[in-house]
Amino acid sequence: MTSRKSGGFFYGWVIVAVATLALVVSNGLSIGGIPVFYKAIRDDFVASGAVAADSAESFIAFGATLTFFFAGTLSPLAGWLIQRFSLKKLMFAGCLLLGLGLTAHSQTENTFVVYAARTLMGISLCLVGVLPSIVLVSNWFVRRRGLALGILLTGTSIGGVVIPQIATPLITAYGWRTTMLIVSFLIWVVLVPAILFLVKDRPGDLGILPDGEELAAAEKGSVSVQGLMLSEALRTPLFWILSICAAAVFYPIFVATQQVILQAAKIGLSSQQASFGLSTLFFVSVTGKFLFGFLSDRFPPTRVMIACCFLMFASTLVLLDLTSSTVFAFLIPFGFGYGGTFVLLQRIAADYFGNRDYPKILGVLIVIETVGASIGGLITGRLADAAGGDYTTAFYALIAVSGLAFLLTISLEFSRKEY
Repeated sequence: MTSRKSGGFFYGWVIVAVATLALVVSNGLSIGGIPVFYKAIRDDFVASGAVAADSAESFIAFGATLTFFFAGTLSPLAGWLIQRFSLKKLMFAGCLLLGLGLTAHSQTENTFVVYAARTLMGISLCLVGVLPSIVLVSNWFVRRRGLALGILLTGTSIGGVVIPQIATPLITAYGWRTTMLIVSFLIWVVLVPAILFLVKDRPGDLGILPDGEELAAAEKGSVSVQGLMLSEALRTPLFWILSICAAAVFYPIFVATQQVILQAAKIGLSSQQASFGLSTLFFVSVTGKFLFGFLSDRFPPTRVMIACCFLMFASTLVLLDLTSSTVFAFLIPFGFGYGGTFVLLQRIAADYFGNRDYPKILGVLIVIETVGASIGGLITGRLADAAGGDYTTAFYALIAVSGLAFLLTISLEFSRKEY
């Protein structure tokens, strides 16, 4: 086996580009960008009588929750599939499911079909979302894995920046149903060809080595396997502190990215302004991922995580009196903190438990994160319905959970010292 010479082009960066594109499209169409459709969907289904006006917010929240729920809870199954099938084939299958879900959603007036479509979109993320993309990029990088993953995970935010700006004017011009079909072409025209023609599961498929290093460098032990097995990690208090912290972090992340936009319309923002606000949130989170990922290489990651959670918690206090003039005072600092926590949760898991069973440990953490996000979405939707569609009361719960996440992160710092 050979490797590209130092200074030559390493194909792993093509893999990073394709995997990032996969997150931009898959997360953008199923999670980050779809909230700009919610108001039009809600109004359409209420007007047709398919959804009662007093349960419209729960209808939207439940659909979004299904996507998060299945994307997270099926992660262990996705890990099992990744060990047995080609990543290229799995990612292609994920594209098919995502495209089918968007098409079905765009054509139906039946709430059951909407829920089935959102379920398909969640399952698609197990095959072409974060977990398979992390595994793919990790196959190609060892020494520079942190940098590669930092670049990769910006894709989850970039989709939330780009898709709303594409979709919002199209919704105004053509309606939400036609727009949903139009944006789904990003799957068939952009993502599917990139996966089919450019994805290689491992550097060995091209007869080269991870990181583009010389063979001799790789043989010196740059790849080591150490740490805890999943069964061992589950028996440590540290794992459960981290897990509950992750659930508490993803509760407000879900609400901020999926439901705050609905309240924005009630406080006077136009559809275009609300869309810009959502894009701002995701754009700032990209910066947060780079900034706090960079800082975690220079300071203890748990201390950087404390700073991220503090930003999230402090920004949620703005929700106590959210107005059109203060909405960005919430979105910008929250976006920074949200971006940092997204990267740091995965880094801290690797730092604490090693790489011996990291995919399985990460899969379980994703399930617990998803439970936290799902609970957040459902509680927020129910409280908003009870308040006649106003989210102010629901935001009190969001603030409390954000404060809990901040306290748990502080406890992680002390647990780390005892570990």
